[in-house]
Amino acid sequence: MRRESLEFLTRLLDTPGPSAFESAPARIWRAEAERFADETDVDVSGNSWATLRRDGAHRLVLAGHMDEIGVMVSYVDDDGFLSFDTIGGWDTQVFVGQRVTLLGRGGPVTGVVGKKAIHLMEKEDRERVSKVEDLWIDIGAASREEALEQVRIGDPGVLASTVLTFPNGRIVSRSLDNRIGSFVVLEALRILAEGPAGPACPVSAIATTREEIASGGGGARPLAVRLDPTVAIVVDVTHATDYPGIEKRRHGDYRLGAGPVLSRGAAVNDRLFTRLAETAEAEGIPYAVEAASKDTRTDAESVFNAGRGIATALVSVPNRYMHSPNEMVALEDLERTAQLLAAFARRLDDGADFIPR
Repeated sequence: MRRESLEFLTRLLDTPGPSAFESAPARIWRAEAERFADETDVDVSGNSWATLRRDGAHRLVLAGHMDEIGVMVSYVDDDGFLSFDTIGGWDTQVFVGQRVTLLGRGGPVTGVVGKKAIHLMEKEDRERVSKVEDLWIDIGAASREEALEQVRIGDPGVLASTVLTFPNGRIVSRSLDNRIGSFVVLEALRILAEGPAGPACPVSAIATTREEIASGGGGARPLAVRLDPTVAIVVDVTHATDYPGIEKRRHGDYRLGAGPVLSRGAAVNDRLFTRLAETAEAEGIPYAVEAASKDTRTDAESVFNAGRGIATALVSVPNRYMHSPNEMVALEDLERTAQLLAAFARRLDDGADFIPR
């Protein structure tokens, strides 16, 4: 990966932005987009987008969500300890012993997740899985008043981890699900803007909000209605199944470094899937196929059903240890996914037809 792209990705991942509070990473994303896009903008839902203006019968949108899972301050007791709730889906065992960065009144506030020490627990408590209500956040305050000088009820936060580089071109970080989606779509737009061959139609990269907490479409649905594309490709993550204990007959075979994963089934236009697969084969990009017999639980549903309906595909990056502070992906999968999207945009001619006949 280009040094400049990796530096941008690192800044994007290290900047906290839990669902409904994505403004800080979104500003970084738009600043990068302004370097090569014809226009950039943001809407009332916090969605950001960048567009290459071109002629063409189709309007293509490449969508990745910007938000990440996190925590939210829900109560402050008389001694200054903070109760918290979850933003998005967590395995609550992950919280124990973690450091937290809260987005407080005057800036970041560091805390630690507290739990009764094992020495003080009864036997049955030691064997019980920790629940959020058993835990608290300690920011070092000595009273409720002192704590409220730094934080307010409703302040969001994330577990405090930053990007690590691992051997074999792998990176570890929180927020890979799915800030890498917003990175990949913008990287594809950069390739189209700076490469010798541009897109065959107008293309917008969009960084959507609230996907992790969306039951009615999050930010993706209103933006899809506003931009009114004829074709949309959603980029998200899928579970890598290349580590111990995964039953591949049940969960499929998706490996880090083996390229993007194309979904087939729910919320996916099959003609668009076929065209993406043909593009990958023509470009020599390895890929896998994931069966989606039910909802994909991504922005694909939100986009597919927006307005009068949009021809939608879902392309995913294999991700180990999803919804933890130490997720892992392979950089070459990010590069190949961006290259696939750019190649698809170059081949999207006016005659492309996505109506099932």
